[in-house]
Amino acid sequence: MNANKEPIIIMILRIAIACVFIYSGIAKALDPVATSYTFDDYFFSFHLSFFQIFSTFAAFVMPMIEFVLGVMMLVKINIKLTSSLYLIMMAFFLLLTAWLALAEHLEKNYGYNLNVVKDCGCFGTEVKLTNFQTFMKNVILIIPTVIVFFYRKRIPDVRMTALGKWVVFGIACISCLILEAHCYRHLPLKDNSDWKIGTDLTEKYIDQDLITKSVFIYQDTATGEVVKITEEEMAELPDDSPIYNMEYVSDETDTIQKFVRAENYNFTMEDKDNNDLKSSLINKKNKRPLYLLFMQDLDQTEMEALQDDDLQEIIQYCKTHDCDFYGLTNTPRVEIDKFVKDNKIPFEILCCSYFDVAKGPYFVRDAIHSNPGIIRVEQGKVTGKWAWRDFDDVLDD
Repeated sequence: MNANKEPIIIMILRIAIACVFIYSGIAKALDPVATSYTFDDYFFSFHLSFFQIFSTFAAFVMPMIEFVLGVMMLVKINIKLTSSLYLIMMAFFLLLTAWLALAEHLEKNYGYNLNVVKDCGCFGTEVKLTNFQTFMKNVILIIPTVIVFFYRKRIPDVRMTALGKWVVFGIACISCLILEAHCYRHLPLKDNSDWKIGTDLTEKYIDQDLITKSVFIYQDTATGEVVKITEEEMAELPDDSPIYNMEYVSDETDTIQKFVRAENYNFTMEDKDNNDLKSSLINKKNKRPLYLLFMQDLDQTEMEALQDDDLQEIIQYCKTHDCDFYGLTNTPRVEIDKFVKDNKIPFEILCCSYFDVAKGPYFVRDAIHSNPGIIRVEQGKVTGKWAWRDFDDVLDD
């Protein structure tokens, strides 16, 4: 038996864990802004909020590390070092997710308030797992990781010069960085948000009102015939209708549609008078296209975008083509009014006042990962999304 030949079972396990790391890295790289939010949540959960200034940096570095290690494991570059780093990372992930699963269990069953992260973000926004599912995933993955580590001496490195290995390493780093930079500067190549194109917002954000119908019951005293007639039908009856000679018995109310609370009913679009315009703007019967300029935090909004000629053209287009244009932010109303006055903003900015203690003002933040960014809504459905660097494409679509 050739001692330098990699056993087939070890090769399968090596390729499997390599693919998991590559997929995990790419999934995070597809939406680095969402990954930075996940780091924000972690830092907040562990009372390390002062580290949140590094969240964006970490959102770029972590996917790159996973992707590059996955490529190195797959290609067999410096396999002894790579397998050691794999084991260290998986051991850390295993301990971290064990705590998350335990903490969430304590919160749900014993009333502890630990502000535990509900989504580990292991696969970015591509795959959603509970903390327990994530822990079990890592329990399973640690097994092949340990096996590959113990058999690392039986896995020969790829036959490649030191320069060739550095070239592969560099290509992997640059490829991941280019993907991250593109998705950060524009929008994710794959949108998994609740506001992705094609989404019917009325299903998750708008309550279904109770709809009833009144029915009046009359009886012909001569024949005993009973007639049921609705209020609308009554209004259309001629003056000589036989029903006017019948005896009124009673009336009843039929439910046409039950009241259903929307999943995200806390989402609001409040104007300067605190009127919530959500139901009138996001409505299947509203035929006026709605252009919403999402600005997660006015203090962090790119002022260059607000002064851009392309945005001014969009605003003017809405005025002349029977469209609605509003800004939307989580910033408090007092700050909105000051921002509008100081910067001479030519459009009304609505406020989503809901704030989650653990997640923060996530409704506006998670709708579009660009500050600012435009979302077009037509008859309650999302039909377009653009980051601020792509405002010149809005009217071309």
